[in-house]
Amino acid sequence: MMALFVVAAPLACRKPAQPSEAYIQAHKRFGKLYGEKGDDAFLDPEISEVESLLAQVPTDSLDAPAAQELRARIQTGKQQAAAQEKAREDAMAKAREPGPGSTGFGSDMGSSPAPAPSGSEPSDEDSDASTDDADAGTGVLGVGTPEAQLASSGCFQKGEPLEVKGRGLRDRWELADRPACRQQYASLQDQALIIEEGKVLAQVPKSSIQAIPVDGGTGPTPDAGRR
Repeated sequence: MMALFVVAAPLACRKPAQPSEAYIQAHKRFGKLYGEKGDDAFLDPEISEVESLLAQVPTDSLDAPAAQELRARIQTGKQQAAAQEKAREDAMAKAREPGPGSTGFGSDMGSSPAPAPSGSEPSDEDSDASTDDADAGTGVLGVGTPEAQLASSGCFQKGEPLEVKGRGLRDRWELADRPACRQQYASLQDQALIIEEGKVLAQVPKSSIQAIPVDGGTGPTPDAGRR
């Protein structure tokens, strides 16, 4: 009788997933572009370069899921921005049409005033706002940053609300656990951003947040708030 021997071949070691440099660059460029132009960024030609970088992210990359999310967000943003642009154009065209009993101001005496050109000199207030948005898009966030900016960055997520002493229950945001986000917002890895009236009220170390006892008893009072 012949004995049959089976030799098992050693299994190849599976290479762990790695971060994607293409995603890191795409995320930075999108953040800067959105910080400068808001929703108009989706109609800017530079957004196609961001999409090109996202298309280069390997499917087995550690950042592949985040890249897919950003690509979907850009596609949705482009559709919404295009629809809003068309609605504005239709409204302006309708405003130029003379209504019943009109003297024809929109046609005989001249068109409606054109919107200010995008290259016009901004006011001091607009300049400050643009600077804040640009900072938020390039990794610098702080008190006064709009909550919408945190949501649009793709790097922050809502945590459990906090009971802030003297102010009541307030929402909080924390940095998402992604390599690109930790690199871009390194100073906020261990921070909680407290929200009031749609903006960042304060940022506090997570280690300073203390839980309220279940029995409602008194405990040490943290400086910024309690969860």
